[in-house]
Amino acid sequence: MSFDYTTLQFPQKIRELIEQRKQTSSTEDQLLVGQGGYTPSDESILIDAVIALSLGKNVLLKGPTGSGKTKLAETLSAIFAQPMHSINCSVDLDAEALLGFKTIQDLNGKTSIEFVAGPVIQAMNKGHLLYIDEINMAKPETLPVLNGVLDYRKMITNPFTGEVVKAQSGFGVIAAINEGYVGTVPLNEALKNRFVVIDVPYVQSEALTEVLIVQSQLEDQKLIAKFVSLSADLITQVRNGQVSEEAASVRALLDTCDLAVYLPPLRAIQRGIIEKLEDDREKAAVQNIAETIFE
Repeated sequence: MSFDYTTLQFPQKIRELIEQRKQTSSTEDQLLVGQGGYTPSDESILIDAVIALSLGKNVLLKGPTGSGKTKLAETLSAIFAQPMHSINCSVDLDAEALLGFKTIQDLNGKTSIEFVAGPVIQAMNKGHLLYIDEINMAKPETLPVLNGVLDYRKMITNPFTGEVVKAQSGFGVIAAINEGYVGTVPLNEALKNRFVVIDVPYVQSEALTEVLIVQSQLEDQKLIAKFVSLSADLITQVRNGQVSEEAASVRALLDTCDLAVYLPPLRAIQRGIIEKLEDDREKAAVQNIAETIFE
């Protein structure tokens, strides 16, 4: 049975704010509402994130690869019943990817230049949520364009049109960060200061068991228990610096559980976890742990 979000305890004022943010959206926008599915290891993770968004704060989810940051963002979208526009950051991210771009339109034989809004402008204009994934993967010089969006003004002067865009009621920003990951840069302190920071740890123990039961195709309870043990050992190895975070990713574990419905567990682990790693020593370490558990 999946986690029941209605059991979360909020002050009456926060419940009222949640209801105020819920929108009647178009069919197209409804497709952008998250499906939920995040199972918290500690309910305070969800409660604090919901309260922060309800109060108009920006939320920064900080945690290792595969800890469920994106699933948490989708769950927040589901709780508020708000569409969410997403940005996947990389070194190639530029202002056009954030704000939009100009294009030539031909309508009834007449040519005109039109502006196509990007995820930031769309979310602001519609009062939707904006999710910025792995925000510290972007080049530092790209992000200052968002300063006005992320502070109390919640506005921006669109450099492509000269228009001043003021966010509609309900607009909120959720960002995700994985500190120390390859390809990331330290987040500017002025930018980080615009967020409420919530730590998102690996899902473990009973919470992980529930995730595997609900989100994977695997139904064998004994096998699920072994995969939970495998995850716990891998997380210990990650914390000891023996293997990289990808090895303990819940996403990879879900892939592995699905494969284990049709493949022997060790082969499923090979395809779902081990072959995603680059270092031969890490591969051998994971293989040894898996063989001990699934002997």
